[in-house]
Formats: sequence, structure tokens, C-alpha cells
Amino acid sequence: MNFTKLFVVTATTVLITACQSTPHHEHSSAPVSDQVIADQRAALAKTTEGKGFGPQAPRDIDSKVGNNTIAFSDAPVSANMNLCNIHFHKNAEHKGGEFTTYAGNGDGHGYLSGYKYSGTLHQAELHAFHEDICPSKHGALAVGDTIEVHYVYSTAQVAPGESLGACLNDSIKNPQLRVEAQVYVLVNDDKALDFNDLTAHGMQNGKYQALNIPSNTGTPVTYQGSTTGPGYNEKGSPFQVSWSVRPQVAKVNIETVGEWCKGNAFNEDHAHGVRNLVINPDLLSPM
Repeated sequence: MNFTKLFVVTATTVLITACQSTPHHEHSSAPVSDQVIADQRAALAKTTEGKGFGPQAPRDIDSKVGNNTIAFSDAPVSANMNLCNIHFHKNAEHKGGEFTTYAGNGDGHGYLSGYKYSGTLHQAELHAFHEDICPSKHGALAVGDTIEVHYVYSTAQVAPGESLGACLNDSIKNPQLRVEAQVYVLVNDDKALDFNDLTAHGMQNGKYQALNIPSNTGTPVTYQGSTTGPGYNEKGSPFQVSWSVRPQVAKVNIETVGEWCKGNAFNEDHAHGVRNLVINPDLLSPM
């Protein structure tokens, strides 16, 4: 296998692993203790100390604190890159803006943790839906749930596809990556946004683009970080990512999220877990 193909295979494996569970704790339906999360953060500090890791993600977007000075060039604006993947996490990985309510420690593997919409929904929006939405072994989505959608862009000449491996190709070994992040809250309201529209994509000016990312959810908070996912709870992510995180939440019709999970270009059918919020200043970029 030549070096280029080896890089793509290795990078794809690492990126996919980011969305998988950490190996150190058995799954449990009960939330893990604060000590488990503290131990994971201690392990992350230990495995990254002195190793030269760049700034990590996710973070509190309302805090500018950060001591990590390993800099890299910001990726171009997404309009000048190719959309390569869309996926989402149950609960927001980031904290801040309108998503500051802690969901709890979860199972220690990134599920039932993260941050929830901190606003108020109308009772009519909270009527239970009649079917499971995007079910998986970790459960289904329900009315009132929060999701964080990642619209992933690459400077490589790629097309939208399955997994974050779609952002890489044989021609560019180290493409720049940008994630446009938008947090949504699921409501039972057919007048709310349609998730199929929100994830629509096509060509614009010669680049693959997500066509309908909301433009009315606040000025995106931009920072230098990394790939996310619970696979990096105890180790650093080596991938550099320019982040644009919108601080306001939009309401989406839960039925349309279920429709999307039943068939889309990215072969996504469930919500991914979340990485622990990175709070170690030595792993955060200054903003």
C-alpha cells in the first residue's frame, strides 16, 4: 500500500473512531459518576502533555480562555471548500449560547451527555411523536431533544459521502477542514424547519455546498480546534479543524429528522455520541 493510500486509510480509521466509544468503561444504563468523567479528563491531560497536540474541541464558545499556542492557518470560508459530510450528535457537544443546560455524565461513552437547549418550548411543540426517531442501540430521539449538526467541509476535491473519510482523497494528504455547526431542538410541529431542507446540498460556483444552513442563528463563534467524538475522551485528536459554531438554536420538525435517518447521501441513521467538553486551558486555543 503506497503512502498516500496508507494516510487515507489511517486517517479515515481515526476519524471514524472519533465517533465510537472509549474502551475503558463498560456500558451501563445508569449515569457514570463525576469521578469517571474526572478520570477521563485526567487521562486526556496525561496522554497529551508534552506531545505537541494542537487545540482541541468541543469547548465552551462563551469562554475565550486558552493557552494552546500551536497555531495553524484557518481553513477558507466554507463557500470556497467542498461539503464532504453531514452528521449529528445527540445533545450539543459545544456549550454556550442557547445550549448551556448540562445533560449529565451519561454512560461514559458519550451518550446521554453533552448540552441541551436552555430555552423554553411551547406545550404544543412537546406532544409526543407516534414513532421512534432514528433508533439505535443507544435509544431513539424524542420531542424536546437537542442535536448538534456538523456540516463538514474539506479543501480536497471530494464529494459529499459517508463518514468523515469522505473528506479525504489520494491527491491531498492533509486537506484543511472546517465544520459549520448548528444546534437544533426537536419539536412536534409541522411548521418548524424541515431537516431535509436543512441538509440539502448541491453545487454552487463549482463547490459542493450545504444549501440551507440557517443564517439567522447568530454570528458564528470561530476558533481553532480538532475533530470530536467520544473516542477522544482520553486521548488527543491529531486533526486540525477550523470551527464555526452558531450560538442560537433553531427548531426542527422531529418527523423530518426521522425521514432523513431512513435514507440520505451520508448513510447516517442515528445520533452520534459526544466528546466530553474540553476544559483544560492547555488544550484550548485562545479566542
